[in-house]
Amino acid sequence: MAFNADISSGRMTAGGDPRVRMVSARSDLFPRLIAMQKALGARSFAVFRVAGSGLPRKRSLHCDFESWTVGVNSDAFIGCYGDLLLTHLDDLLLPLVWSSKDEVVCCGSRSFTAFMSRLPTTSLSYGGIAFPVRLGTVGNGYVIFAFQATVDLSADVIIDIHNRCCRLMVDLIAVSERKNAPSEALSDREIACLQLAGDGRISEEIAENLGLSVHTVNAYLGSATIKLDSVNRIQAIAKAIRLGYIT
Repeated sequence: MAFNADISSGRMTAGGDPRVRMVSARSDLFPRLIAMQKALGARSFAVFRVAGSGLPRKRSLHCDFESWTVGVNSDAFIGCYGDLLLTHLDDLLLPLVWSSKDEVVCCGSRSFTAFMSRLPTTSLSYGGIAFPVRLGTVGNGYVIFAFQATVDLSADVIIDIHNRCCRLMVDLIAVSERKNAPSEALSDREIACLQLAGDGRISEEIAENLGLSVHTVNAYLGSATIKLDSVNRIQAIAKAIRLGYIT
């Protein structure tokens, strides 16, 4: 289904272009989170990414964004559900839901129950939903939304928000990597060559398409690989996708 988007090398494997437009700063992501929060009828949101190695007990969830209401914080949430979320992310990409400690606030979906997992009730005073995002070697994490009232979400809303969470996480990774990217930007010709190479074209085909010599195409691809601090053309293409140079 569409919400089971697994992303590797920056490409969405299920539904949609991962980048609607170039995101230049982390602040560009806040309006999108607010829009998703409004669509769900949630009170607050938080974005977590997995930090640490892949070894057991070495990983943790790091909060990138949050808009918690008074009396709610990321540490309490991670204390209750952090280990369960990390385990779930290794096996499944189904959304997770939980209820408040007194079961007064429940988050669920009568039309989507079979495609969600429910977390055990803990000491949290709010209910919520967590959308897992798996980005292969790039990174993994969750976008969560907290509720102060019981909600019955439709299947269409859940699928739409999950896909939007995947695209948001791709853009968050791109912004983070762009900060560490070489200061020298790629030229238009380098981008064009990388785009065609990413589409599966060999150097001869790229040269014919752009009206260049094969030697010139290889030179552009070589210089782009150096600028992107990559070891080969394939790695350069993957990094250019994550940084938003090509799609």
